[in-house]
Amino acid sequence: MADHDLEEICDYLIRIAEQAGEIITSAKVTDVDFKKNSVDLVTEIDQAVEKFISTSLRERYPSFGFMGEETYKPGDILSDDPTFVVDPVDGTTNLVHGNPYVSISLGLTIKKIPHVGVVYNPFTKELFSGILGKGSFYTTNYGTAIQSQKARLPLRPPQPIGGLERCVVCVEWGSDRGPGGDYEVKTKTFARICRNKAENGGMSHGIRSLGSAALNLCGVAAGFLDIYWESGCWAWDVAAGWCILNEAQGSVVDANPGNWNPTVDGRRYLAVRGGEGQEEVIQQIWDCVEGKIAVGA
Repeated sequence: MADHDLEEICDYLIRIAEQAGEIITSAKVTDVDFKKNSVDLVTEIDQAVEKFISTSLRERYPSFGFMGEETYKPGDILSDDPTFVVDPVDGTTNLVHGNPYVSISLGLTIKKIPHVGVVYNPFTKELFSGILGKGSFYTTNYGTAIQSQKARLPLRPPQPIGGLERCVVCVEWGSDRGPGGDYEVKTKTFARICRNKAENGGMSHGIRSLGSAALNLCGVAAGFLDIYWESGCWAWDVAAGWCILNEAQGSVVDANPGNWNPTVDGRRYLAVRGGEGQEEVIQQIWDCVEGKIAVGA
């Protein structure tokens, strides 16, 4: 696909994200339903926004595939064809609680590789965008009367990472919290990342759990966060942010140790910001993983 086509697609996705953002910010959260349990939430806003996005994209790009969180059915797979991979509201729990860490995540994959990414927070008016081979950008005050500012990512020259003990690590708890399985691996891993070195821990600066995979990836791209370790989320959570991070000199590997080439639909991710020492800190995180994440295997 020609580069100028990707640029046109990115511009269109930005316009769609802005319009979708207006739907989100003007709506009132009323009906909240549970998908599989009390922490896996969906609202009428999620469904309305996805319908708007899917209709708009299918009208303009009828030959492209579409994968969205609210219309996904078990067994659906991400194909090699050009496919829009969409999370209409990434951070639904935050939205329900009035926390503005919420985004619209719009990605385009080709042969399952993220080629375009747009992530927009309609409450803070922060826009992240990226195109494969063309770089990624952060725009503040997007769509407001205040003059917007656009900067290439990362926001400052990447500093050496310097090891896990110098890093802020972002994690998410997920909605699968039963006994055994990945929840225990997660919680034990979180503890070891923070534990002091005398007890075989990583002694990281701290752990953050913010509630939007897309914005977490963008935070790593920008340099607000150093590392994001996650399992259990889906392609629509990460496709756009993955493109943005890669174009900001960051890396994505598997949350499980040893796999340097995960797939966007693999459901296990370790994202690290740009800077000298990426491979070393990836290995340090892998050394903290207490067991094996089963999801995606």
